[in-house]
Amino acid sequence: MQHRPTSVAAAILLAAGMLATLPQAASAKPSTEAAAPDVSVEILDAMQRDLGLTADQVQTRLAADSRAAKAEESLRGSLGSRFGGAWLVDGSQVVVGVTDTAAAERVRAAGAQPKLVARSEAALTAIKDTLDAKGNAAPKSVTGWYVDVTSNTVVVQATPDGVASAAGFAAASGAPAGAVRVAVSAEVPQTYYDVRGGDAFYIGSGRCSIGFSVNGGFVTAGHCGSTGQAVSGSNRVAMGSFAGSSFPGNDYAWVRTNSNWVPRGVVNRYSGSTTVAVRGSTESAVGASICRSGSTTGWRCGTVQAKNQTVRYSQGSVGGLTRTNACAEPGDSGGSWLSGNQAQGVTSGGSGNCSSGGTTYFQPVREILSAYGLSLVLG
Repeated sequence: MQHRPTSVAAAILLAAGMLATLPQAASAKPSTEAAAPDVSVEILDAMQRDLGLTADQVQTRLAADSRAAKAEESLRGSLGSRFGGAWLVDGSQVVVGVTDTAAAERVRAAGAQPKLVARSEAALTAIKDTLDAKGNAAPKSVTGWYVDVTSNTVVVQATPDGVASAAGFAAASGAPAGAVRVAVSAEVPQTYYDVRGGDAFYIGSGRCSIGFSVNGGFVTAGHCGSTGQAVSGSNRVAMGSFAGSSFPGNDYAWVRTNSNWVPRGVVNRYSGSTTVAVRGSTESAVGASICRSGSTTGWRCGTVQAKNQTVRYSQGSVGGLTRTNACAEPGDSGGSWLSGNQAQGVTSGGSGNCSSGGTTYFQPVREILSAYGLSLVLG
């Protein structure tokens, strides 16, 4: 998450000099014929939702984004040390910083608006590197620093009560005073927890296993919890809640995770820190080898024995399950099934155990994704 810096007049080290916008020639107008790149429906929907755009505005924005990316890549190479960064203004106009007027025509020829700046992108990066080298000396009130090409400065972020100490840190680092400014930010960054297939999660005092990461959370078994029920992760930190659940009849569910958790396209192999990257969901054939991951018995393998089996549990029948001879035990429910790196399903139930062997059934993952309109997070 990015936080746009707010000026703090008394303690900011103001950037000096050349920030005058150069006149825009007619050739610098953005092309209205530029096509938006092809993107998935999920991305289009998310942009409308999160950016407050209409469908047509999303297409316009994507076309502008593409123009900006191409201009940045091209002009960074051709301008070299005269390149001062590129950015979009109002989501449509591509602006490129230049350190001399001779570079302006090349920028206009690329369909962008030149802006004369005091420092090149390389110079700003070197200033940030200076702060990085002194990072261990930064006070706790400093929450980060970054290159801001739009203001042609390096921004040091600080909590509201730490502006003076942040300015002192910047000065002591040896960075040029006129190139660094302090911005107040209420952010207190923290690390996020990974959502991984096979890891444990808790529903009150009960425990199940994560199936596969999806955009927004993860899929698991329906018998693990009901819609709206809260869950916590393997570290007992609040994780989210069941956004949908179906059992019996089916045995699938999905959990929508909160902002502290990041879905990753991997499955825990319970062998040191080894994980398997999930590459897709191509369904394996009867007789194929298959492995599963779960928080009770870890990583276990077997073969696919049958598909589309109805299993009668005490709570009711569940249809469409796949039968395997890989073992599992209580707590493995909901965990991941893979053939190679292809997601297959989530553990439903079975008989036996991993001491004497047994039969285990899983709910195919494609049905779960289709039922809730979800997509896998791939590794």
